[in-house]
Amino acid sequence: MADSSLTLAEVVADRIRARLTFGVLTPGQRLSEAALARDLGVSRNTLREAFRLLTKDGLLEHKTNRGVFVATPSMGAIIDIYHIRRIVECQALRMAHGRHPAVARMAEAVAAAQAAQGHQDWRAVGNANMDFHAAIVELADSPKLTAFYGNLAAELRLAFGLLKLPRNLHEPYIGMNADLLATVQDGQYETAARQLDRYLSQSERAVLAALSGQGGGG
Repeated sequence: MADSSLTLAEVVADRIRARLTFGVLTPGQRLSEAALARDLGVSRNTLREAFRLLTKDGLLEHKTNRGVFVATPSMGAIIDIYHIRRIVECQALRMAHGRHPAVARMAEAVAAAQAAQGHQDWRAVGNANMDFHAAIVELADSPKLTAFYGNLAAELRLAFGLLKLPRNLHEPYIGMNADLLATVQDGQYETAARQLDRYLSQSERAVLAALSGQGGGG
C-alpha cells in the first residue's frame, strides 16, 4: 500500500525505483518520456518531477539535448555502497530476534532464489537476493532506514547490471544466503553479523574485479 503522505510524483519515483532494483531498467538505458508516462498512467509533468527526484538521488541522469538516462554507477560509488551496506546490514543483524517477521521474509527470499535457480532464471535469482537483503535491513525496525536502503538497493542493482554472465554473478550467493539465514534462525546474531561482513567483502571484491575485467558479483 502506498504511503498516503507521498505526492504523486514521489509514488511514481518509487515505482521507477522498483524497476531499477529488480533489473527492469538497466544502466545507460534511455527513458522514453512518452512511453513511460503512458505505461505508468501519469502526466508527463508528473513524470518529469519523478525524474527530477531520481536524478537528485543519483539513479537517473539528464543529458542536454539527449534526454533522461538510467545512471551508470562509478567504481567509487560501488565502494561507497558496500561500505554503507556493511554498516547498515551487519548492525541490523545484531538487532535481530528469531520471531521478527523479517526473518520469515529472509526465508521466503532464499526459497524463491532456490526455485528460480532450478529454472535457470538468473534475473529472478537476483530479485530474490535483493529481497533477502532488504529483509535484513527491516530487522532494524526503522522505516526511514528501510526507505534509505531502497535507494541504495536500486543503485546496487545498477552496478550488477554492468556485469555480464548473470549466473556467475548471482549463483554463489544462493547458498551463502541460506547459510546466513540458518545462523539467524539459530539465534547466533553476532556470528551472523560477522558472517555477513565477510560475505559483503567478498561480494565487493568480486564486483570490482568483474568491472575491471568483466567476471562475477552478489
